[in-house]
Amino acid sequence: MPASAGPARWRNPATWPTDVLAPLGYWASSRLLMIMTVFSSGENAKGEVHRLYEKWAHLLAGGSYPLGDPTWQYPPGAAGVMLAPKLVPGVNYVQGFVAVTCLADLLIVGALVWQGRRPGRTLGGAWAWSLGLPLMLYIPYARYDVIVTLFAVLGLLLLQRRPMLGGWMAALGAMIKVWPAFAVFGAPWGRGLRSVAIGFASAVVSLLVLVSLFLKGPFDFLNAQGSRGIEFESLPGSALLVAHQFGYHSEIAYRYGSLEIVGSYVDLIGKGMLALSVIGFCWLLWWRIRVRVFSAATPADAALAAMLVFVTTSRVISPQYFIWLIGVGAVCLTYRATTQRAVVAMLIGAVALTTVEFPLFFQQILAGHTGFTLLLAARNLLLLAATVLSCVRLWRATVPRRRGPDAGTPAAVPAARKDGEGPVTSATQPRRASDRTADQENAQ
Repeated sequence: MPASAGPARWRNPATWPTDVLAPLGYWASSRLLMIMTVFSSGENAKGEVHRLYEKWAHLLAGGSYPLGDPTWQYPPGAAGVMLAPKLVPGVNYVQGFVAVTCLADLLIVGALVWQGRRPGRTLGGAWAWSLGLPLMLYIPYARYDVIVTLFAVLGLLLLQRRPMLGGWMAALGAMIKVWPAFAVFGAPWGRGLRSVAIGFASAVVSLLVLVSLFLKGPFDFLNAQGSRGIEFESLPGSALLVAHQFGYHSEIAYRYGSLEIVGSYVDLIGKGMLALSVIGFCWLLWWRIRVRVFSAATPADAALAAMLVFVTTSRVISPQYFIWLIGVGAVCLTYRATTQRAVVAMLIGAVALTTVEFPLFFQQILAGHTGFTLLLAARNLLLLAATVLSCVRLWRATVPRRRGPDAGTPAAVPAARKDGEGPVTSATQPRRASDRTADQENAQ
């Protein structure tokens, strides 16, 4: 009997939904291999967890953030992530960290499967997450970015049906690493947006009050962030590595928790990248002002575009950043109306190139090997192309073209479709129209 022919009865394997079991089965087998890779790759795999995270957890358990530590560059909420492995009984810190990360990973794929089985959705997101993460070998389970991604994914999935809770989730993620705040950037206008803002703000205030009462120095991380230079894996960093092949004199030095380029014009280039980040933020604000058409996929599409803008203009790009991009890209793929399918495909390719660069041939790049330096530059060019494509597709899908004096008026906005996958609301319509749209989405 096909799985779709009746309700699943877990005592009868013939009724089990194969469309759910397939991605979950692949997830289980691939994650087992990833965990084995963490513990079989020596100190290179688990060194950061052992040397940094465990040290920070010890300080936090004593009531203080790592004051004066230039490698501590994380918002106050990161304290909870560092302390969580200590709550896992019967294991050491590294084993507890892997267990917590694996649980977060399972919750992400479970949420994507749950969303993908709703009417009008797809399981593409669950497959993208299940297939994309193992390309990074042990990195996802040796960094805490999967845990951060969990809050961003949950925030995006809850944004339209439970906007206040979605705002809460995004805020909790933003208090661990800032980027999950982009989860609320594309929230539709109307009553739901106010609920998202209230949930986000209340979560931030509550967490700040909590950590200020129990821990010393929650804002010390800002000192290290402002001093960071050009990390060699970033877009300008890889360009300088290529320039080094043609006579530009530079060195790579370990500073502020990453390997940075030291050479002429680096400070000027760093200021230029900050200026590009500001320009990118201004474009995103302009999009937010001009947006008129929202589909069910728009919040996730906007979050991915915003993240790509800030990653590509950042002075630092670490391999684990791609965990964020794959996570938010997976949310995009759960919607049939997404504009980001080609973008996510490009990101999967960038992940594969990243793994070749780190950890497989990291030392060769540090030694100045021409071929692997060009590979890193190609990865960054692919990332830049994905960013441009993401922004262009987001704009074209949500900002109507001007076609005369009446363009941009409410009458020019397409009507909502019953399946929730077409345009669903307009910023220029009265509030009641937006509320009706939110009710349509909630009714699904």
